[in-house]
Amino acid sequence: METSTNIKSSVATPTNFWNDLPEAFTVLAPMEGVTDIVFRRVIMLAGRPNVFFTEFTNVSSYASEKGRDNALERLDVAENERPIVAQIWGKNPEHFAKTAEALEGLGFSGLDINMGCPDKHVNKAGGGAAMIKTPDLAVECIKQAKSATRLPVSVKTRLGYTYIKEYPDWLKLLLEQDLAALTVHLRTKKEMSKVAAHYELIPEIIKLRDEIAPQTKLIINGDIEDLAQIKKLHQENPGVDGFMIGRGVFKNPFCFKKGTDGKSYVATKQELLNLLSYHLDIFDQRRAELEQRGSKYSYEPLKHFYKIYVNNFDGAKELRTKLMDCKSTAEVREIIAPLIKK
Repeated sequence: METSTNIKSSVATPTNFWNDLPEAFTVLAPMEGVTDIVFRRVIMLAGRPNVFFTEFTNVSSYASEKGRDNALERLDVAENERPIVAQIWGKNPEHFAKTAEALEGLGFSGLDINMGCPDKHVNKAGGGAAMIKTPDLAVECIKQAKSATRLPVSVKTRLGYTYIKEYPDWLKLLLEQDLAALTVHLRTKKEMSKVAAHYELIPEIIKLRDEIAPQTKLIINGDIEDLAQIKKLHQENPGVDGFMIGRGVFKNPFCFKKGTDGKSYVATKQELLNLLSYHLDIFDQRRAELEQRGSKYSYEPLKHFYKIYVNNFDGAKELRTKLMDCKSTAEVREIIAPLIKK
């Protein structure tokens, strides 16, 4: 794995990279406990999106001496991941400014403010989707972040906190902030992911964007699974600039790879197991790197990824059960080695 470091020395004057992306560009969604530097490398091999996002980082953690080392680990980025956007969250405008100022030197292409996470702990702290209920504070956080950096600033949010009818006023307010991009997860916080994404609202959201901030790139998120679906959605809604895949990557880690004849790409058992093997290699490299820094990279969370690779083939359930009982990457390799063709 390419060593992750502060790559400040190679950072040129930032430009708004959003303007250089192709039509119907693709984005890997920021997912807590998922889209760290290791998993981003895995997706890069399987079929990379046009834009990467990091996990979200708490601006108050970065602003404090006690939490800064952990925040910086979450913000590790490799040179060949660009364009990559750092997602940040919190409720303290001054901390947004302090974190935003640092991100440019850490090698990021842009920064995104999380105003849509439904996690109860994040919301209790006043961040994520809770910012929908404090619009004045949300605007101040955006202004402070923009004032402290030359990076393009974007926001990821939901239709509303409780009701769908909140979206016209809420999205209007955000669009008035002259954002580089706005990602809309087509559900409310209350809906979580329990209902289908509200694709029927896309035309109205496009109209709202065109009326208020036509320069802002509009990205849609929610129930998007692969390039074939993105192609269909874009044909139906050409005003959408980009499409973000989140949970779809768990169904198919090759979701950003083109299939044949416009169809979805279907990975073989061998491709999936090879990708798992690569994930194990990158995981071990990252763990060694963090240990050299005096930090840790726990094995247990790696188990959450096994269902991505060991699924939808004969014997997958039994194999997955064996892997979940493992206590190290070495044990996993021993089990899958006979199944991988050289």
